[in-house]
Amino acid sequence: MTSRERVRERIASVDTAWLRMDRPSNLMQIIGVMIFAGRLDHQRLKRTVAKRLQRYARFHQIAEQNSEGAWWVDDDDFDIDTHVRQSLLPSPCGKRELEKFVAELASEPLNPSRPRWEYQLVETAEGDSALVIRIHHAIADGIALIGVLNSLTDESADAPEEGAPKSPARRDSLVDDETDEDDNFWNSIAEPITDLALASIRIGGNLWGQYQGLRKDPGSIRDYASVAGSLANEVKKLALMPNDSATRFKGKPGTVKRVAWSESIPLPQVKAVGRVLGCSVNDMLLSAVAGALRAYLLEKGDVATDTEIRALVPVNLRSTDSSEKLGNHFGLVALELPVGIENPLTRLYATRERMQALKGSYQAPVTYSLLGLVGMAPVFAATGTRPAVQQSHRGDDQCPGTAAGALHGRGQTKAADVLGATVRQHRHRRQYSLVQRSGTVRVDYR
Repeated sequence: MTSRERVRERIASVDTAWLRMDRPSNLMQIIGVMIFAGRLDHQRLKRTVAKRLQRYARFHQIAEQNSEGAWWVDDDDFDIDTHVRQSLLPSPCGKRELEKFVAELASEPLNPSRPRWEYQLVETAEGDSALVIRIHHAIADGIALIGVLNSLTDESADAPEEGAPKSPARRDSLVDDETDEDDNFWNSIAEPITDLALASIRIGGNLWGQYQGLRKDPGSIRDYASVAGSLANEVKKLALMPNDSATRFKGKPGTVKRVAWSESIPLPQVKAVGRVLGCSVNDMLLSAVAGALRAYLLEKGDVATDTEIRALVPVNLRSTDSSEKLGNHFGLVALELPVGIENPLTRLYATRERMQALKGSYQAPVTYSLLGLVGMAPVFAATGTRPAVQQSHRGDDQCPGTAAGALHGRGQTKAADVLGATVRQHRHRRQYSLVQRSGTVRVDYR
């Protein structure tokens, strides 16, 4: 066994699923854009990123796959210059040119022979800097990556490049205990669906906490057995989910992407409106997405009456004490966006009602479980099938079920500095196509 093999770590099952779902038409990467009031120093940025990401082992590791599974392997030739680069925007270096630059990056896969992340620093015509960040979904989900980005920020412009002292991430010689525990969990799910296996799925609260509780007190299974039927029904519902409305959004995803963003709206204002209307920020965001899709259809001369488009909404399954842990810890719920409703307030309240119904379901932990099974499957099986969440798509040429990827995130109301420049705007984008394909893995309900 070589020294390179001795320091490898098995990639957790759910993270392996995101690695396997990479396709040229739907790259599994998360893109963030931070626009600063002022210029950043490129060399200082490299030094700061290099020092502050030392605590995250994943940013110095290559994701490798073989017949035995998927592994994190240390990059012996790691070079910060490969990952933190400076690029030039074409004239006139405005918002449109920046959006096109980000779109080109969104269409370009990350180098699989290197740790799958990069920071691109560009300068705009207004004298500001923009930092475009690309990180593969196998490394972490959006909630965890917000913590990574926040590790680059400071409350003062003269903060040291090392930042506040942090405890280093734990790294073992072969396979770390948490990853092994994750796979033991998915093994219990893969067994014939007994009450014990069903109870191992998160039923609110801490996923691993409940699992560990069952291991310590098997007698508590009777408290969870009543949900077995509900979980089985959710699996059946996902597998038999009908197609949504036929619109121009259906079709084969392409490799060319488009990226655009609106002017920012202060989060306190959004929250204030939500309090008056009795809706959450996510309710208003999803309702606005439905309204935008409706406006687009009408602009193209299409009929939008009674139209509904399914969105996959991420649901955070992390416990409060694991927000800084990398990896993916979220499930998905399928929300029917009320695109056919014309009145904005009626559309908002319809969205809120549907989200409330989903909050009482088990879809999020069930889809999280399915992703774990995808990551556990042998490579030949995982690459030859399709996801139940995406219904039964017929071949790579057709996508009868539309799924718009919706982003669930946390707002930040406090200004932060990076190398002395204040973050003016922050754009966070999951690499999901509007007509989404979540990979090529299928788990059928029989």
